[in-house]
Amino acid sequence: MSKLEIIVENKRDAMLAEKYGADRLELVSAIASGGLTPSFGTIKQVLSSVTIPVRVMVRPQSYSFLLRKDELESALEDVRIIRSLGADGIVFGSITEDGEIDTSSLEAVLDEAGDMALTFHRAFDQLTDPLNGWRQLRRYRQVTSVLTSGGKTKAIEGLPLLKKLSELQDYETGPAVLPGSGLNRDNLASVHQTLKTGFYHIGSAARRQGSFALPPDKEEIAYLRSLIQ
Repeated sequence: MSKLEIIVENKRDAMLAEKYGADRLELVSAIASGGLTPSFGTIKQVLSSVTIPVRVMVRPQSYSFLLRKDELESALEDVRIIRSLGADGIVFGSITEDGEIDTSSLEAVLDEAGDMALTFHRAFDQLTDPLNGWRQLRRYRQVTSVLTSGGKTKAIEGLPLLKKLSELQDYETGPAVLPGSGLNRDNLASVHQTLKTGFYHIGSAARRQGSFALPPDKEEIAYLRSLIQ
């Protein structure tokens, strides 16, 4: 049975998403900018308010997936605090100017993360060779999933690559494919029929009118769940 990971930004969102059927949460701030690291007060509130796993975004800036030294240092401090607060995992990604995985930054973050799981986020979609990138990530035990839209703006458009990645996952031990971006009640069934993956990453589709200005909605989440059974 497939599951839903739902994006939340605060305690209220988290509690409602859990109540209405989310299986895991991705906690972010500044969703309009693609998601940044939330405040530690927000992280603490959310972790103390829900029982389902929470993965916390670690992204210090929104303009690039390349990290300067000072930005990495900031991210590492964030990871230390997130770990101390007891999160299930973090969401992180960094690439080089050549469009390859920034293994130096990734390994530094993993060292700080300890036993926390890591989702490599949509920096993955800017890799020049995503299949090789996935194979690189399989070397790291803590990298349990890759959030990707298949190299396209929306996951429904990136199905060919998502399918290739899912097939790799079937034959080689490595991070699970976590399809995300633009998944909604109109296309989730089609994506699920093609991929049959374990988790789907849901953002605005979990809310009425597809708006993050509104809280997670019981009927929307129930309908999305019905599409992946």
